[in-house]
Amino acid sequence: MTSKILLEDIKIYAYHGVLPEEKILGTYYLVNAEISADLWKATQTDNLSDTVNYAEINTLIHEEMKIPSELMEHVAGRIMERIAKTFASVSHIKCKITKTNPPMPGEMHGVSLEFEKRFE
Repeated sequence: MTSKILLEDIKIYAYHGVLPEEKILGTYYLVNAEISADLWKATQTDNLSDTVNYAEINTLIHEEMKIPSELMEHVAGRIMERIAKTFASVSHIKCKITKTNPPMPGEMHGVSLEFEKRFE
């Protein structure tokens, strides 16, 4: 059985980007994570140790977003690898990061990158 935990639109102020002003001014990012794992045991036991603790995932995402990077790809990769290393039961992760105010002309809601990876 596979179950999913979805963390949706976590709003975090961070300092990622290639341009020097992005590292100084920063902007808001939205992070979405979809984590697949077999969580069936927790439906029977009602015990936190039998599931993937989404509060810990949220903390982990915030910690990785605090580390300035030039590329959102690098941040997404770090988040995904850390989730997989922290929770052995995770079999698949999808991570989407949106930079809400990219330094580009034109009106937009943001620029997003999305990655998916299987962990076995």
